[in-house]
Amino acid sequence: MGIREYVEPEEHLRPFQPLRNKRILLGVTGGIAAYKAADLASTLAQLGADVHVLMTRSAQSFVGISTFAALTRNPVHTDVLAPWHGDFTGHVSLGTNADAFVVAPATANSIAKLAAGIADDTILATALTCAAPLIIAPTMEHSMFHHPATQASLATLRERGAIVAGPEAGRLASGDYGDGRLISVSDLVAIIRSAIGRGGQLAGRAIVVTAGATYEPIDPVRFMGNRSSGRMGYAVAQAGADAGATVTLISGPSRLNPPYGASLIRVETAQQMYDEVQAATVRADAIVMTAAVSDYRPAQQSPLKIKKSEDGAGLSIDLVENPEIIGSLRDSPLLKIGFAAETNDHLSYGSRKLVSKGLDLVVVNDAEATIGSATSQATIISRDNCTESLPEMTKERLAALLMERLAALLEVR
Repeated sequence: MGIREYVEPEEHLRPFQPLRNKRILLGVTGGIAAYKAADLASTLAQLGADVHVLMTRSAQSFVGISTFAALTRNPVHTDVLAPWHGDFTGHVSLGTNADAFVVAPATANSIAKLAAGIADDTILATALTCAAPLIIAPTMEHSMFHHPATQASLATLRERGAIVAGPEAGRLASGDYGDGRLISVSDLVAIIRSAIGRGGQLAGRAIVVTAGATYEPIDPVRFMGNRSSGRMGYAVAQAGADAGATVTLISGPSRLNPPYGASLIRVETAQQMYDEVQAATVRADAIVMTAAVSDYRPAQQSPLKIKKSEDGAGLSIDLVENPEIIGSLRDSPLLKIGFAAETNDHLSYGSRKLVSKGLDLVVVNDAEATIGSATSQATIISRDNCTESLPEMTKERLAALLMERLAALLEVR
């Protein structure tokens, strides 16, 4: 048996890190959910963030300092009176240089103190010096969360611009059920990404994104469709939200989780997608058409399930063309990015689509290699006939690159 040598993947094929070079403070207070903060710290670090953990004394009773130090590769801050050294001025340095401050879990005690401006530990003192978005993830018993004092403190923090994330309902540490569980790490990460992106390069812009396949019914149980997973469009929607845009995602059937920060409209047929695009683009700045829309649909849909014929005869289905979606916007002032997934003569068909649909950019790729895949090897063709061939990369990385191109084009309009 031969030995297969491990080959380090190219940078563009590695998991995309949307939080690279972002400095995130994670305040961990003394709740049983502190163990979930370790997962949060690990996830943020894997997404490229520079994570600095601040812990209260009671939090250290649930999770040790060394856990967070190992996960983040940064010192853990526990003492508001820790000596300053060099350019590091304790809570002042931490708060001044942060892109986001997350308190998770946030106990009733920490929430009350944050609202009152008390600064008797590292987390509270740093919060008073930090101008970055503050995200608070409450976790406590149901009755404590709904107590008027806690609700008043949360209302005060919201008025100051803080984002309150959760809590979720479920089984609590006491054994009771109710509101008080820390929201999922995936949801919390999405909220953090959205908060950091509020001032991004697409802030103030509205973008419509289409994604996935369309299903054209043949009878009540069968349809015409394709293998599109929607991953490219969902990645574009998330990248747009990360860059500060107001995103409307119009999606055909997909098993993917909706991107946080995007308004999701679900459709099935090409006609439904056409109608939703017409409505959503009225006040939009741009559309990114990644959906793999069926070109044809059955002329008639059988009201009953079609059965096999007893004599073994075949079945013929008459097809009619579906409405043209991106082409219908040809004369619109929208900035338009389309996708051309082809099986042959890729660049020729892509260039033709760019002109015939009135696009600003078209992203051309191989349909068989790309549909349903986690990666894409694309070529971008622009209206000025500039062709840019890209290496194979994750769809998340390609989505972020497209949002950079889109922002640059909107800037000069």
